[in-house]
Formats: sequence, C-alpha cells, structure tokens
Amino acid sequence: MKSTDIKQPDMRQRIKSLAATLLIKHGYRGVSFGDIADGLSTTRANIHYHFGNKNSLVEEVTDEYVTATLARFRSIWKNTDTSIGFKLDATIAFNRQRYDEFNVGDDDGLSWSLVARMRADSDALSPRSVASVQRFASELTNAIRVGISNAVDQGELSSGTPIEDVVALLVNIINSAGLVTQDAARFDQLELIYRAFLRTVVAAYGNQDVQTAPKLAKRPFAAVPGGAATDARGMAASRRQRKQVP
Repeated sequence: MKSTDIKQPDMRQRIKSLAATLLIKHGYRGVSFGDIADGLSTTRANIHYHFGNKNSLVEEVTDEYVTATLARFRSIWKNTDTSIGFKLDATIAFNRQRYDEFNVGDDDGLSWSLVARMRADSDALSPRSVASVQRFASELTNAIRVGISNAVDQGELSSGTPIEDVVALLVNIINSAGLVTQDAARFDQLELIYRAFLRTVVAAYGNQDVQTAPKLAKRPFAAVPGGAATDARGMAASRRQRKQVP
C-alpha cells in the first residue's frame, strides 16, 4: 500500500461499507480490523487511522444503517396516499431486497439485518450502538402508528380499530423479520406472516364499504444508503410471488 492510500477520499466509506456487510454476516464478535483490512487489501493501521477503535467504527456504521432504514420505513408508512395493503407490499419488498443481498440463489436463511445482528450482540456493544438499536424500535413504532392511524382516518379501517395493539403486532413482525427468515431458512415464511397479519386486521376492522385496493404512490420509493431502490421489476416480482402465497 502506498502512503497516500490511507488518505484516499473514498477509503472511509469503503471501510464502513465492508464493515456493515461483515457485521451482518458474522456479528460484532466475529469481525476484526484485520478482516476489514484483508477485504480491502490495506492494513489495520489504515482502519485505525480512520476510526481509532472497533467501537467507533461499529457506532458509526450502526447509526447510519439505522438512519437509512428508518428513512425507508417512514417513506412507506407516513405516505398518506397509499392503502395499508400497499404499505405492507412495500415493506415486504424492502425486506426482500435486503434479504436477497445476503441470500443469493436458493433461499439460504442467512443473516441480512444489521439491526437484528446488533440486537443479538447488545451485551458487547457500546452505549452509543445500543442507543441506535433502541432508536430504531422507537422511531419505527412512530412511523407505523402514523400509517395505521391514517388508515382509520381514511375509513379503510373502522374507528374501533385498537390502533396501539395493531401497531405493536406489526412492529414485532418487522423487528423479528431477520430471525423468522433464519429459522425458516427461506423468505416466504416471513411474507406469510405479514399477509396473515393483514388479512386478520382487515377481517376484524376493515371497512367493507371502502375500496382497499392499493393506490399508486405519487413517486417511486427513493433509494437509501445501504440498499438499492425497489424498481418496477422488483415490484412485479413481488406481485408474482404473492400469487403463489395462499
């Protein structure tokens, strides 16, 4: 490595990108500066130059991942122009996108969520990283609450809908998404749970006089750091998958 390589403008981002991937695959205890250095064909001194120590790197990676993931969920659940069915479709597509990044080809059931990984390793994390994981749960709950409340306000769900109960159930599914796919070793089990949730809520509280077919969003969901945008082909694939699900 040349002495100038350590100050390459994109090196810091390359370190964070690889660190996020390795943390998702192996967890906090399974990643070292040596692993990152080997993956980037650089030296451990270079990683130390940019981040000082492992906790500093993990804190920044976790915070950015949480922020980006929350941005996507807010774009889905705070959109007042889409139905609850459309929001569930978009949530499934987002989870599937992340899942496919780490499960190529056949469904392997490999880890794909940094939030789930960090939650499992919380006893080894710094207070800042723990706070980032907790922030995810709190702000996700707020976003889902907006979406469910909007469904009630629009008459899609009845005024008697127990909003906080519905929110708690859906947040729990999203928070457990990574574990569900790992336990089942496939993604479709997670989609079944999402759709069972929707059928149950609509059957219990849906307003039959309101058209519940998903409306098109005003614009496609934008990409966020750490994940590709869900494009038309991805949504079409999702629709084909749904036809195969009871």
